[in-house]
Amino acid sequence: MFAVYCDTPDPENPLAALRLGERPEPEPRPGWVRVRVTHASLNRHDLFTLCGVTGHATPIPFPMILGNDAAGCLDDGTAVVLYPVIVGESEWGDETLTPSWRIFSEREQGTFADYVLAPQRNVIPLPPELSPLHAAVLGTAWLTAWRMLCTKSGLRPGQTMLVQGATGGMATALVQLGRTMGMEVWVTSRSREGRELALQLGAHQAFEEQASLPRKAHAVFDNVGRATWAHSLASVRRGGTIVTVGITSGGEVEMPLLPVIVDQLTITGSVMGSLAEMHELVNFVARMGIVPEICAVLPMEQAADAFAMMAGSRLQGKVVLTR
Repeated sequence: MFAVYCDTPDPENPLAALRLGERPEPEPRPGWVRVRVTHASLNRHDLFTLCGVTGHATPIPFPMILGNDAAGCLDDGTAVVLYPVIVGESEWGDETLTPSWRIFSEREQGTFADYVLAPQRNVIPLPPELSPLHAAVLGTAWLTAWRMLCTKSGLRPGQTMLVQGATGGMATALVQLGRTMGMEVWVTSRSREGRELALQLGAHQAFEEQASLPRKAHAVFDNVGRATWAHSLASVRRGGTIVTVGITSGGEVEMPLLPVIVDQLTITGSVMGSLAEMHELVNFVARMGIVPEICAVLPMEQAADAFAMMAGSRLQGKVVLTR
């Protein structure tokens, strides 16, 4: 079958490690089902895989087909979307808190192929209101945004949320979800184009990075790390929450503890989401008619172009590969 994969990682030049070609079709396994992939979305995790980087102690067993997210069809024609987090049967619960959790393309072959093998429980029937194109972006970036907003932030409709960095897949998801849920959505972005996109997607106000705000937010969502951390800390109101998920500008920060104590701030990390949260997200997006922001759709044979877009620029939304 056709696949986009990594044979040998290259930390110095990850795009040189990208391979397109034939790979073996997945062998049947008890409790797993075969999915014919029609749409799959890129994540920065795919670039990390090309570098050989993983967040787990177990190294990636190369050669590895890339891709965490996908929508497609079962052998009987049922349209489905995949939940990307894989755990053993004894670890069902909050999957992201289990020691052995992993996602597609870490130990199991990924989704950038004609077929992917997935645990039966990871296969979610696609609501008729939701297209496979838009469903394909939900598994990683949108699921992470859903958990940040619904599980971690404590926000209620009418309260103010600040999204640091407005253009990535997860940031655009936060904007679209937050606006739909009735929050007052603020964003920051270094670029005028990013601020304009955020406003088009529903943000109420868009500010330059590090700008002074009209007032402090009830919750701040930080996917940037070192470059925005001081601003995030200064931008959250007393009793508020900072939800952090990214370290794209660096993961080491210095911060004063006194404001955290005196202002009774909550600082919490977040990663991915549970299977239950994935079901909630899929149903919410379908029911509310949300159209996730997608900046490019390319055939899987043009995966090299898609990866170059991700590696070389700040994408405004998600990139989807079709098959």
